[in-house]
Amino acid sequence: MDDRPRRIWAAVGLSLAAAFLWALYYPLVLGARSGASPAATIVYPFLFGGIAYLLHAAHGGAARRAIALGARPISWGRTGLLVGMQLSILAGTYTLGPVDASLLSLIGDVVVTPLLVAAFWPSRAGRFGSAMFAIGLALSLAGGALTIGGGAAPEAVRGAGWAIVAVVPLCVAGYFLLSAHANERDPPTAVVTQSTLAAAGLSLLLAPLLPGGIGSLLAVPPRALLLLAATGVTAFWAGPFLYFRAMERAGVVIPPMLMTAIPVFTLLLSAFVLRLGLPWIAVAGIPVAVLGAVLTLRGESRAGGAATGSAGSSDGGAGPRPR
Repeated sequence: MDDRPRRIWAAVGLSLAAAFLWALYYPLVLGARSGASPAATIVYPFLFGGIAYLLHAAHGGAARRAIALGARPISWGRTGLLVGMQLSILAGTYTLGPVDASLLSLIGDVVVTPLLVAAFWPSRAGRFGSAMFAIGLALSLAGGALTIGGGAAPEAVRGAGWAIVAVVPLCVAGYFLLSAHANERDPPTAVVTQSTLAAAGLSLLLAPLLPGGIGSLLAVPPRALLLLAATGVTAFWAGPFLYFRAMERAGVVIPPMLMTAIPVFTLLLSAFVLRLGLPWIAVAGIPVAVLGAVLTLRGESRAGGAATGSAGSSDGGAGPRPR
């Protein structure tokens, strides 16, 4: 009996849970902003998320493997993409706002990821070429464009700040595809533990170049530190863990499509927690993007099982990505 539909809907549930945890990143880091410098906001979530993953890896017997992965150059490529992703998302959160930043990440999921999969990993491309999949992809992009264009982001960004618009999607897609590919050879927990801990170390080295500098790491008040710890545990550990569990069940195409839920959750959190108003055009883009994700999911779910399957071993994995 084909259990593919059951695996797909299990992946849907896991992906939506991951999306909500990732959406928590925005109110948490904005809540910590008054007491934590950008340097602290980059370093501490990596540190707390890395500790959570290290404990997870030690419990599952993957800690030695995680340490050994540090000797591979490609591991440091993943680390560089991860740190670049977090720096650009944080910059986008401060300058564009939480909803627009989450939608830039969505473009990485919904547009750039399937394009890179089709180009460099065709065995995992699924029904990328189907008409319903293509329509869903186009609608997701259109919805994201409406929401970004409807906000105040264009007036808030100047000059080199526009690099955020390109860097976020590329780093998001590149990091998660490299991680998913590595998960086929090594335990996912080992892969992400190495990436997260290495990112904590790399961000610490970069701290003197970030606003606040290295000294600000020791001047974070307890409330802000607690919020950053919560960011590390939710958006850098639990959310990514569920995301890669979804990939194990449905492959590397469907879970990114479901990340359309991140801006939806971010929109709700912004309205009811952060009390941020949003233009109607920006709000109208959300259901368009959601419809696109649903159509994409339906197009993919009609495929046979050949193009899907595990993106990692059964010990579970993830990559810290607050989006």
